[in-house]
Amino acid sequence: MLDYPALRAVATVVQTGSFERAATVLNVTPSAVSQRVKQLEERLGVVLIVRGTPCTATEKGEWLCRHMENVSMLEAELFGHLPALVDPDEPRQRVTLQIATNADSLGTWFVEAMSNFARSSSYLLNIAVDDQDHTAEWLQRGRVIAAVTSLEKPIRGCRRFALGVLRYHATATPDFVARNFPQGVTAEAIRNAPALTFSQKDRLQSTWVRQTFGRDLDYPTHWLPSPQSFVEASLSGMGWGMNPTQLTREHLASGRLVELVPDTPLDVPLFWQINRFAADRLAELTREVINVAGRNLEKDRSKTDTLGL
Repeated sequence: MLDYPALRAVATVVQTGSFERAATVLNVTPSAVSQRVKQLEERLGVVLIVRGTPCTATEKGEWLCRHMENVSMLEAELFGHLPALVDPDEPRQRVTLQIATNADSLGTWFVEAMSNFARSSSYLLNIAVDDQDHTAEWLQRGRVIAAVTSLEKPIRGCRRFALGVLRYHATATPDFVARNFPQGVTAEAIRNAPALTFSQKDRLQSTWVRQTFGRDLDYPTHWLPSPQSFVEASLSGMGWGMNPTQLTREHLASGRLVELVPDTPLDVPLFWQINRFAADRLAELTREVINVAGRNLEKDRSKTDTLGL
């Protein structure tokens, strides 16, 4: 028999980041929250929460949190049909959906999709950011209920929808190009021209180099973990970097930025993968993601997925 008050305590501690804030949400004492979590951990023989600032879930704790997310969705649906089941003395708890996306999607089109969904929904959203090649891992570990990912293969237990292509251009200022590539953008020049890299997981620059020059090349780089800062750093002449079309279109048109090698875009296909159990209940979320992506991303003619919900 599942101890749902204890499961809810775990999920609320993880969501709020502390036992004290969880106690406020649950309308109990911090001691009661701590006791529920401790007894559940002892019963299961595993640690569910890493105590810290903030408190975070272990891998096993994440799975319990996703279970409670699904249970809360079912309860909300049930209460909508049978409002008499709602205890007026119990604090109203809204369901928070855990979703992962890549930073460039978040900085270009994804917020519009989330805002459209949030305006017509009672759900709250917790958006996690990671490289598009790694957001699928969040789904596989049970840390999120849905993700924007570059992984085309359907994740076990999930539905997958093709969104389109996020197109990147290797860009820099004309002055940067003149200073660093006086004899043209050659492999040797690339080895000495400073690039911009989002994080250690970012492979866009190295992928473009391999695609353009036919081999891997080492190059110096600045580390800059922000899509908007990427554009600003490019405009300031700090380095060259892979920037999405949506963020550079006007700068390329005005000449403030130029492509290092004309007509060599890098296309990254994106997919929406969502937990199969929640997919039907969150059909509107998926519709918004697909519709907004369709207006903002380039078409990937090789994909023919439809919504099919």
